[in-house]
Amino acid sequence: MYSDSGADGGSLFGGGGFIPTQSTGLNDNSFSPGGATKKGGSQSSGLIPLTVKQLSSATQKPSDDNFYVDGHEVNNITLVGMVFNKEEKATDVSFMLDDFTGKIEVKKWIDGQVSEELVELRNIRNGIYVRIYGHLRSFQGKRNVVAFSVRPIKEFDEVTFHFIEAIYVHAFNLKRQGGIVGSTTPASTGVSYGAPPASTMTPNQSVNMRSNISNQYMAPASMPVGSNSVNECQKRVHALFDEPANLAIEQGLHVDEVARRMTGFTKQQVKDAIEFLVNEGFIYSTIDDDHYKSTNG
Repeated sequence: MYSDSGADGGSLFGGGGFIPTQSTGLNDNSFSPGGATKKGGSQSSGLIPLTVKQLSSATQKPSDDNFYVDGHEVNNITLVGMVFNKEEKATDVSFMLDDFTGKIEVKKWIDGQVSEELVELRNIRNGIYVRIYGHLRSFQGKRNVVAFSVRPIKEFDEVTFHFIEAIYVHAFNLKRQGGIVGSTTPASTGVSYGAPPASTMTPNQSVNMRSNISNQYMAPASMPVGSNSVNECQKRVHALFDEPANLAIEQGLHVDEVARRMTGFTKQQVKDAIEFLVNEGFIYSTIDDDHYKSTNG
């Protein structure tokens, strides 16, 4: 399909042939975890598959610190790539993520308590592929990703799938805006339909992945119970959203309902807790700015 472009898979992964506009913003029910769009139509609160190239090209408005891809505010994102220059500290684990469209620093804060997630994070080595869920941030003019989940990829098909999804989301948004979906679509995301060679996979990456497509956008978020940065109201609100009965509600819980059930806390405290949980990737908005649902649902 792209044989006339004159660029092979390696050159596309290396950064050649990009178009200026990165049309991968998301504002459609099919890609929002709750199957709904917020009022206003400019923010995507779901987990969006992107590439490092797209993050590097994301724009910012003078009036705020938010990042925008194709005019849509980008909140929670998911990336795949190879780990390099991993550094472990008492408070965080950081590394460079290379997805063959570019490199970006990733940092995962830890509270020091021994957990299965921490053990898995410590066991991640340089040279293996991982999937991360997190937020794009900028510090002193340098962009990085603050991750709330990092896990090793055990089946290379997941890497290929991610890039196909990134291309599809781009094409979908381009079509919605009346653009022409053609040979520039893969290049604009920084990838081609060819994946990095399977020979780069490490021996331990051999377990078949059979999770549902929609679940691949849902981070296995867990509240760091022992963290000093999490207060009692935030813990209780998070626990409420994670109750099985509430996970089954498609549109999630209304802010007023959460406040009513959170005895001992003011409505403002509950709203602040909800904002914290959204920013940390534990919950997301669904049908409007007042309904939220757990990312574990």
